Amino acid sequence: MKLVVGLGNPGNEYVNTRHNAGFMFVDRFTGGVRFSLEGKFEALIYRDKDVLLVKPQTFMNESGRAVRKIVDFYKLGVNDLILVHDDLDLKLGEYKIQKGVGPKVHNGVSSVEASLPDKNFLRLRIGIDNRDNALYSGSGADYVLGKLGKGEQEMLDEIMEEAADELLVALGLDGE
Repeated sequence: MKLVVGLGNPGNEYVNTRHNAGFMFVDRFTGGVRFSLEGKFEALIYRDKDVLLVKPQTFMNESGRAVRKIVDFYKLGVNDLILVHDDLDLKLGEYKIQKGVGPKVHNGVSSVEASLPDKNFLRLRIGIDNRDNALYSGSGADYVLGKLGKGEQEMLDEIMEEAADELLVALGLDGE
C-alpha cells in the first residue's frame, strides 16, 4: 500500500491558502471525493485500492503525529510514503518529485521527518513563491497563509495536473 499525505491546515480560514497546496493536490488527485474523518489517526482519509490518501487534521506543525499513527497502524515503511506539500523555495508553477529532499524551512515537513525513523521518503514539492521582493516585504509565514489569487490558483491547477500524472507513473498506477 502507498500512503499519499497532503499537508495543510484544517478549517475554513485556511481554504485556498498557499500553505494548503498539499490538501489541494490530494483533493484534485482524488477527483474531489469525500474523505472520512478517522479520529484515531487525526486525519481525513480516502482509500482507493492500494493507495491511502490522507489530509492530517492536526494543523501543519503537528502533521507528523498523524502520519506516524497511520504508518504504524498499517505497518508501512518510508518507501511507501509520498508527502505532498507547498514549497516556498520553488517558484509558483514549478514542482519537484524527489526522495529525501525538502525545503530549507517547513514546519510540517520537519514534523513528519521527526516522527519517522528515516527521512528518505518521496516528496512532491509544489512551488508557491510568487513574491515580488520590491512589492512584498512581509514574512514567509504570513505569505504562505495568504489566499491564492485567481491567476495563482489557475497556475497551481495546471502544475498539479502535470504533477499528478507524474506521480501516477512513479507509483506504477498509470495503467501502462
